[in-house]
Amino acid sequence: MQVWPGQAYPLGATYDGAGTNFAVYSEAADRIELCLLHDDGSETAVELRETDAFVRHAYLPGVMPGQRYGYRAHGPYAPESGLRCNSAKLLLDPYARAVSGSMDWGEEVYGYHFKQPDKRNDLDSAPHMMTSVVVNPFFDWADDRPPRTPYHETVIYEAHVKGLTMLHPALPDDLRGSYAALAHPAIIEHLTELGVTALELMPVHQFVNDHRLVDQGLNNYWGYNTIGFFAPHNSYASWGDRGEQVLEFKQAVRALHEAGIEVILDVVYNHTAEGNHLGPTLSFRGLDNASYYRLMDDPRYYMDTTGTGNSLLMRSPHVLQLIMDSLRYWVTEMHVDGFRFDLAATLARQFHEVDRLSSFFDLVQQDPVVSQVKLIAEPWDVGEGGYQVGNFPPLWTEWNGKYRDTVRDLWRGEPRTLAEFASRLTGSSDLYQDDGRRPLASINFVTCHDGFTLRDLVSYNEKHNDANGEDNHDGESHNRSWNCGAEGESDDPEILGLRARQARNFIATLMLSQGVPMLSHGDELARTQGGNNNAYCQDNELAWVRWPEQDEEPDPLLAFTRAMAWLRRDHPVFRRRRFFHGRPVEGTHDELSDIAWFTPRGGEMRQRDWNRSHARALTVFLNGNAISEPGPRGERIQDDSFLMMFNASPDPIEFTVPVNHGRQWQVVVDTARAEGVPPGTGPKLKAGERLTLPDRSLTVLQRPA
Repeated sequence: MQVWPGQAYPLGATYDGAGTNFAVYSEAADRIELCLLHDDGSETAVELRETDAFVRHAYLPGVMPGQRYGYRAHGPYAPESGLRCNSAKLLLDPYARAVSGSMDWGEEVYGYHFKQPDKRNDLDSAPHMMTSVVVNPFFDWADDRPPRTPYHETVIYEAHVKGLTMLHPALPDDLRGSYAALAHPAIIEHLTELGVTALELMPVHQFVNDHRLVDQGLNNYWGYNTIGFFAPHNSYASWGDRGEQVLEFKQAVRALHEAGIEVILDVVYNHTAEGNHLGPTLSFRGLDNASYYRLMDDPRYYMDTTGTGNSLLMRSPHVLQLIMDSLRYWVTEMHVDGFRFDLAATLARQFHEVDRLSSFFDLVQQDPVVSQVKLIAEPWDVGEGGYQVGNFPPLWTEWNGKYRDTVRDLWRGEPRTLAEFASRLTGSSDLYQDDGRRPLASINFVTCHDGFTLRDLVSYNEKHNDANGEDNHDGESHNRSWNCGAEGESDDPEILGLRARQARNFIATLMLSQGVPMLSHGDELARTQGGNNNAYCQDNELAWVRWPEQDEEPDPLLAFTRAMAWLRRDHPVFRRRRFFHGRPVEGTHDELSDIAWFTPRGGEMRQRDWNRSHARALTVFLNGNAISEPGPRGERIQDDSFLMMFNASPDPIEFTVPVNHGRQWQVVVDTARAEGVPPGTGPKLKAGERLTLPDRSLTVLQRPA
């Protein structure tokens, strides 16, 4: 076999049409072998003799796409010094563009013996390991263009590749649960009719099914256990795992772009699947443990701010390079449109404290590629000081956990929520205005993958996670949910009616709020997980979306959700790019304030009205003639005006249409009506007239511009 010197960059395996360049970083190893793996179980070892700045490299003519490979790192095994090299362990390439196979868990993939944790384990792990794969980077993107949907026009739909598509009756069996299924016309039609502009995929980086879960007969369904930051997860491919997963993912992105739908990836750069000091040796640990991981004062152990066993070392230039190279790869080569960063507060932990100006954010800010896509933070981790909602840099948007909590509290009847609800409804200026951000920094959501589904939120007071095998100790215990009078499934018409109304209240509130709305997959179909609020290990029908059969009527919530999404899309007053002023806007020739707050009786809200513990109702006026931000060509934006009437109390309340804010109004949303309000059919009301809102309901009135 010919071995040429090759290049130190780019890292990973790079095919150029005639051969492949291999490059891998390690400062800890004395020498590194590239192992080419053959289908008969044998391997050919090639020592990487060329070294530049601790990057070992070689070029092998004739090595083609589909070739499986791994590395063996020869060097010191001294956990007490943070060193864990062991040439008996076949290691995945940290820059592998594809990964083949799955883990065959056994003592062989660990660096120590189970019965003697202090003794080095020299059993060969190769027969039990996943392997890296050389991929063909060439793909016909045709005329693919990123949709580049502005945030104020964005509706995000969080979904799991398999969970969204596994049970859809229109999909062929061989496509279900795959990247190809995302590109199927039935899935794309559902998303476009729902008004979705961005599909946020739960982790699709190559991940590992935990040893513990496999032993219990379960799987890591959610995928927050990454081992390959460049490789699409291979079990979501319908064609094969020797690089076919890359082509299939690209085709899915191309099809979604053709429909005007962006693709956002939920990424997990805060930790890896190698876990704590008792975890397996799969890649980073064996190549250069101390360069990749944050170690304790006793370097045998790992600092863990993620609850998963380890945290990546965010002050290491090699970790920062890995993350930035990965992000750029997914944008430039895979054409994705943005990222949602899991436990993003960990990425800010340059030392111990959460540092808003850590190196990672500096790199993102100046990067000409990554800084131009959507960047969404999950602004918390499990470490000390890890709850950082509202504290990320101006370039970032955030999952607004305070929005979720406040909206849930309002509709379940918690006292003294009106004042904070007003802030959440109008874009959370208390969180984002001081650092120059806009309402669009707030990614608003009521439910997501982590926690109850929307149907379960209104059906359960307690979590029911027995299927997870952890004695119901896992998952959040304080859910801010309300079962409407009975725990779980019920056949009581009153309870079912109230639950349906509450679900409509949540959907309507989400779509009427300033900021960026995010739906969780299947909520529009009233998906249930039977009260399981932590279905991370349930790769089965408990967690998959159940679609109506082709001759079955979908839940009425679907039509209501569509109507609310399109109401939002049609009216810019619900998706403003600037915060409200609370006063008339200069240059609009309108004497009315851009927003006003009223008691149910029609009088303006005063301080004492906000502070009353029993107050759970109010009217909000949005002035479509007082939108301060201009259109894309500097033109003035005008819209209809709206009155939003919220009754979150347990009793019917009579509302009065405020005077001096419009003479003629028409009801366009009424969550008390299961069938919704078809356009043009709602009751018409004049200023000063009264209407009664049933308990726990929301009504919207519209006044033409």
